[in-house]
Parts: sequence; C-alpha cells; structure tokens
Amino acid sequence: MRTRTVLLLAMTAAVAAGCRQAEAPAPATEAPTGVGTIVRLDPALDALVAPGAVIEKVAGGFQFTEGPVWVSGDGGYLLFSDPNANTIYKYTAEGDLSVFKHPSGYAGADIAEYRQPGSNGLTLDAGGRLTIDQHGNRRVIRLEPDGSETVLAERYQGKRLNSPNDLVYKSDGALYFTDPYFGLPQFDQDPRKELPFSGVFRVNDGAVELLTQELKGPNGIAFSPDERFLYVGDWDERHKVVMRYPVRADGRLDAGEVFFDMTAAPGEDAIDGIKVDVEGNLYVSGPGGLWILSPEGRHLGTVLAPRHPHNMAWGDADGRTLYLAAGSTLYRMPLNIAGIRP
Repeated sequence: MRTRTVLLLAMTAAVAAGCRQAEAPAPATEAPTGVGTIVRLDPALDALVAPGAVIEKVAGGFQFTEGPVWVSGDGGYLLFSDPNANTIYKYTAEGDLSVFKHPSGYAGADIAEYRQPGSNGLTLDAGGRLTIDQHGNRRVIRLEPDGSETVLAERYQGKRLNSPNDLVYKSDGALYFTDPYFGLPQFDQDPRKELPFSGVFRVNDGAVELLTQELKGPNGIAFSPDERFLYVGDWDERHKVVMRYPVRADGRLDAGEVFFDMTAAPGEDAIDGIKVDVEGNLYVSGPGGLWILSPEGRHLGTVLAPRHPHNMAWGDADGRTLYLAAGSTLYRMPLNIAGIRP
C-alpha cells in the first residue's frame, strides 16, 4: 500500500494540516458511466467479470485512498482510509459520504514530517469490530463499540513496529499483518526506525510473533478460501512478486514460494493490495492495474481504471461489487462472483 514517491512529496503540505477537522469530499454526482478498461487475456475471466461489466466512479477529490472494508450493519457501508489526510471515510449504500474517524492514525506534534500519518489497512474481526493499521502511531488497534481503542500490536521484542500496512484475520481469531517502513517520514533511512527488517507478523493470544522477514516491502496480505495458504505481496521494484506461504496447523508459516512474478512488467508500481474471491482467484494491485490471477497462477486479465487501484474490497448486499481505492478516487465494478469478506 505504498504510494509513488512523487505523489507522496506532493502531499506533504496538506498533511501538515492533518490535525484539523477533516471534511468529506462530495460523492460523484454525474450519472454512472463506464470508465477505464478491462483487458481480457483468458476466456475464464468471463465467469468472474461479465463482458459488459462497467467500472464506475463513486467519489473523488481525496488525497490518497486505501484499505477499504465493507461493513454489513446499518444498511451496509464502506470504510476506507486516506492515510495522507489522516482520515477514515464512510460511504453508505445510499451514496452518502462522511468522515468516520479523524485523526485516524496520528496526532503527534511532529505530524508535519509525515507524508502518510493516518490509517492504512482496515478489517473487521469476528465480532465486527474495526481493526486499524496506524502509520503514524506505528501500531495496530481495534475500535471498541464504545469508541475506545485497544492496542493489539505496537512492539516486537521491545522495539517499535515500522508502520503496519495491511492485515487479515484467520478464522481462529489470529491477526496477520505486514509491517514495511513506508509510513515512516524517511522510509527505511528514518532515524525513528527500530526494527532492522520489514516483517510479516501474527498476533495470537495477545503475543506478537514474527512469521517471516524475507521481503523488503511486505504489503498486501490475504488467505486462500480454505486458509491453507497465505498470500503476501512484495512492494519492491526489483522483486514484484506475490508470495504463497503454506499455513501450518498451528498457524505459523512454512517456507514460501513465488506464486506470481510481475517484476518484468512495465510501470513503477510493485505489489500492493491483495484480495481473494470465494473460488480462490486473486485480485492483485500490480504494475499498471489490478491483475486477476487464477488459483493456479494464470493471469486472466487486468483492470485498468483511470487511476491506479492500490487496494480493493467486496461490498454491497450480495458481496459481488468490487470497490477500488485508486489514488484520489473511489471506483466500483460488478462481478459475477462474491469475494471473501471479513
């Protein structure tokens, strides 16, 4: 879930005002029209994305959208982060847009130094409680029904985490999350950085456990439908890969293998958000767009929205609408298949 450096630098001045009360941009008011392109590389894509599927702009005017998650209560609504604006927004099934939480990730006196001080990845636990990756606070928290916050992960072996990025719960209640350095003001050279690596971690029974530290920029994370595998994307321009890790019976990981390699694909973007549908197909933010991969690792097609989708989530009542968090804009598109939702 890392922005390109040029975009991040352009947002620095706006972040300096991150502690002010945020206001939600207006939702899209124009009639729904198709935008972008769906590149079909394999006939199998038609079973997932209908030939007449349309990519629709939902709302725009944000600084940088990230970490969407659909909440089924209250008629259903989408929550998504704008880490640059230090805000979580709420978009309802009726089309209303509002600020859900501000500040969402940091309120320190040095906030002007941060390019992305706010929240990034969002998910729900089995009880429907929102779980938040906070860049500036460098921790993972859970939002309780009374509005209080419970810190789930903040340190590993006494050292502060880098900037938790994406996260997913396993059915046994354990939380898995990635922790690259992208939220630190000076990235991997930041003097605030305490861990000498970027890791994939698990929170189990209150303990923070390192699962792997082999990736330079562990980013998007998702389980296969049967939870036999954990997929992790690497934001590394020299190693644009989706890794697949077998999950042991105790929840730890066996040695990973490269599931899909996009290193040779043109474009500055590496691997960002990852989601999986109920049949095990992967939806991966990769170079140039949203790559759709079969469970066997075939590239079925690519969604090319006007702005690059960095993360995505299934929403609406039937779970067959894919919302795309793409730079300053939120899009959606209908699918023929439901996705795995928390």
